[in-house]
Amino acid sequence: MPPAKDYRPRPCFPALADGFFDVVAPANFPRRVLRFRNQRWAERIGLGELDATEWERHFARFVPLEGNLREPLALRYHGHQFMAYNPHLGDGRGFLFAQLLDRADDRLLDLGTKGSGRTPWSRTGDGRLTLKGGVRELLATEMLEALGVNTSKTLSLFETGEQLDRGDEPSPARSSVLVRLSHSHIRIGSFQRHAYHGDAQRLRRLVDFSIEHYAPELARGGGDESVIALLREVCRRNARLCASWMVAGFVHGVLNTDNLNITGESFDYGPYRFLPIYDPKFVAAYFDPAGVYAFGRQPAAVEWALGCLAEVLGQLCPRPALAAALEGFRPELEAALAAAFLERLGLSSCGTDRDRELVALAYAFLHESRVGYDQFFFDWYGGAASDARARSSPESVKYSGESFALLRAALDRYAPGAPERLADPYFQREWPTSLLIDEVESLWGAIAERDDWAPLERKVAEIRAMGAVYGRSALDRRADR
Repeated sequence: MPPAKDYRPRPCFPALADGFFDVVAPANFPRRVLRFRNQRWAERIGLGELDATEWERHFARFVPLEGNLREPLALRYHGHQFMAYNPHLGDGRGFLFAQLLDRADDRLLDLGTKGSGRTPWSRTGDGRLTLKGGVRELLATEMLEALGVNTSKTLSLFETGEQLDRGDEPSPARSSVLVRLSHSHIRIGSFQRHAYHGDAQRLRRLVDFSIEHYAPELARGGGDESVIALLREVCRRNARLCASWMVAGFVHGVLNTDNLNITGESFDYGPYRFLPIYDPKFVAAYFDPAGVYAFGRQPAAVEWALGCLAEVLGQLCPRPALAAALEGFRPELEAALAAAFLERLGLSSCGTDRDRELVALAYAFLHESRVGYDQFFFDWYGGAASDARARSSPESVKYSGESFALLRAALDRYAPGAPERLADPYFQREWPTSLLIDEVESLWGAIAERDDWAPLERKVAEIRAMGAVYGRSALDRRADR
């Protein structure tokens, strides 16, 4: 059957023309076994009525969607990887498959792939994705969405029947292809590529394209002002993203400039982790022994990457004005961190100064007590209104001492933002829904050892139920705005 009538194709990227992408062909996989279909987001974008055959046709064989891109596009970009510049990057195992409009708010959305075959940018790679990698990304996107982080969505995951050799997991490894729904795949590294080649014309074209499709409210200006306004907006969006990671206890692991985009949307999950306890030095990637992208360094890493964007945009307008725009990152981060912290604790604001004091006291307590990171937010959701419940927590013994007394006194000032949620069965449990690495490995173990997908399916349902309790099931959060 054809896509539903409310599917709204909008293939814009080809308008950038030569120099921004390469036309590629998808791999022909020996098997295509559907392992995950995100029906709620499929319905949101007008593709919910696709039957199983059509779903496989479009998202495993990559037959073009009606009225959309006629051929897949591997996007070109560069990037700093662990602060070292790499001019040999690009979509090496993925491509842009389609673009369409969000039915709810007219945002331009991308359907991109991961594991769809070799491209001119694959270098020595095979262009494939392990099934374990696909499962891990699925879990990351579901958990982050439920926690209110502006994240890409995993739309589809197929197992593809190939045996892959990998050095960081048991081989041969099962293979998969994933389709990601994102607001944009334009990265900081996309701008870096054209600046590296001294191509101010294409750099300007990318700025104009980005404003037109991802920040149309900035279109009133022109010339230098539009470039400065775009940088200011990208800083604002990424500050909010970074703040949401910190409050979620999420460690991305690889904050290279090719993994940060202009919409402030988190994507491309490799060696991520969620914090077991508050630890600024916690590192997600085994290949980051120096802790370049440790949890506590994520704000500095994002700010540094935005500085790289400011530097390349200096080819288009005066650098002092760009430096001034970049200075907006830290204030925006601090404000967003306080707002996200209060939201995760389910509290209404008491004003800027008191909110920031509460956050500082909470982090001091978390650092000293070593209470479970997710457990703290679960136990004290609603603030002082949850005192009796928190005192019966499995971690209640840690709610003592001088640092907690200071925090507890601060909590007394706050009222619950949504007190009715405290009566939900979710808050009658002992433990919160979390996604620590041991559970991720256990979920994968059931698949690897017994081909048992039921634990994963239950986990996704549990995560979504938590998101519903927190009011994040409506699918219309605009974290980028």
